[in-house]
This record gives sequence, C-alpha cells and structure tokens, in this order.
Amino acid sequence: MHIIPAIDLIDGKAVRLTQGDYNQKKEYNARPLDVAMQFEDAGLTRLHLVDLDGAKAKRVINWKVLELIATKTGLHVDFGGGVQSDDDLRVVFECGAKQITGGSIAVKQPDVLERWLTQYGPEAIILGADAKNEKIAVSGWEEGTDVWVYDFVQQWVEKSVKYVISTDVAKDGLLQGPSFELYRNLQDQLPDLNIIASGGVSNMADVETLADMGLFGVIVGKAIYEGRVTLKELSAIHNA
Repeated sequence: MHIIPAIDLIDGKAVRLTQGDYNQKKEYNARPLDVAMQFEDAGLTRLHLVDLDGAKAKRVINWKVLELIATKTGLHVDFGGGVQSDDDLRVVFECGAKQITGGSIAVKQPDVLERWLTQYGPEAIILGADAKNEKIAVSGWEEGTDVWVYDFVQQWVEKSVKYVISTDVAKDGLLQGPSFELYRNLQDQLPDLNIIASGGVSNMADVETLADMGLFGVIVGKAIYEGRVTLKELSAIHNA
C-alpha cells in the first residue's frame, strides 16, 4: 500500500484544518519544501499537496509551492484544490504535478472533468469523493450535496476513472480513526478501483488495518505532524 503524506497549504505554509473548517487551522511549518524533503528522505515516494486557498478561491493559488517541491524533490505529487479550469490544469502540470485531484469540478462541471479524462488519460486524474454522512461535500467541504458517495464514484468509474481519494469529512483531523466502513463499501461495489483512504488516521494500527484491506493507498496528515506516527514506521509499511 502506498503511504501518501499530505501537505495542506494556506498562504504558502503547511497547515492542517479540523473537519475542513478554516477557522480551526493549525500552522505546522512555514516552509513546505522542508517537510516534503523530510518525507522523501524517509523513503516515501508520493505526496498529496492541497491548495486550501485555491479550494476557497476556486482557482489555483499556491502553484509556486508545487513547483518548488516538484523541482527540488523526486516525489510523485498529486495536487488538489482550486483546479477548476483548463488554465489551472495546465499550470499544475507545468509546475510538476503528476496527477490532479478533481472533487468540486466533478460535481459542478462534470463535462470539463470528463474532457480532461479523455485528454490526459485516467492515470493523470484522481476523483475526489469527499463525503459527509455518505453524501458528497465540495468547495473545501464548505458545501454539502444530496449525492450519495457510492453512486457518485460508480458514475465516474463508468467514465474511465481509475483512482479515487475519499475523505470522510466527519473524521478528518480528529485523530479518531478512518471510516473503514466507507472504504469497505467502495471496495465491495468497485473491486477494480484504486482507492486512497484519507482522513482520521490516528496511529499505526489504523494504517495497518487499511493495508490489510488491500487499498491502493492512504493519505496521512495530522498524525505525522502531531507525532502519532513516525516517518520510519510509515516507510516500513510503504516499502513492505
């Protein structure tokens, strides 16, 4: 299973929110590149980079941080937050992202995401399926919908999506464990999908349970920054 550490960006700095609430922000490092280099030095190979300013502004804001990390490390970066237009997408790929995560756009401009899947291929696009009470949440989780997460993901798999990052918003940033049931349900319904779990990881037992489930990957954020798991422990699972 791929261990994918996360860096969330506000004002170019590495932060974490609790349950997607911009008012519950904690800054961890003013130099995200240093954080990314620590991940790479520990043997991790991927990075989930989220532009929280961009998610709010509905356009990419922190592209310079992406460019710096992609230039100075060899990490496979997937980038999300504010990728809403062809120009956003072009900038993100030109700055070195290997994949983009499209969440809000999949709900609000599905024709655009469908065109990107055709143009760039399913290896370049990750579907963002963030859920609150099993219903899709968009725009940095500030907006809810009535769309069931399972129906939503199924619909996009039929349009050639191969990768999905799914976050249970109710779990994110609380360090109380991931939504195992959400991922089991997705696996049962879509066994060939590359599912990346996100949100709630609090200790190595959580990571090991997700690995035993056979998921493609898990995103780990706050648990790293709060010292609940070590990069050495994560690297051992990543390289197993």
